[in-house]
Amino acid sequence: MLPYYYLLYLGAFLFCTGLAIVIIKRNAIMVLLGLELMLNASNLNLVALNQQHGPGQDGHVFALFIIIVAVCEAAVGLAIILRVYKYFQTSVPDEIAELKG
Repeated sequence: MLPYYYLLYLGAFLFCTGLAIVIIKRNAIMVLLGLELMLNASNLNLVALNQQHGPGQDGHVFALFIIIVAVCEAAVGLAIILRVYKYFQTSVPDEIAELKG
């Protein structure tokens, strides 16, 4: 059994990697990938802290809710990106200059 702080370090590394992807990458799909990586890092931290805290399942329940939110975010985000790509012929968010209703 690994000590919980190893998992916390791994979660922090994954979160920083996801944040770097969101800041550096220009492609919208890569930005979504970075967001998903950050959400999974928070799940890992929740489960690791639940392991350290006690016998309850609170961290696992919160992680399940975050997984559900991440799936919904990915579905809506990909739908928006596909619609924007169809209209503007680009997936780079900086090149989209106008929004129409």
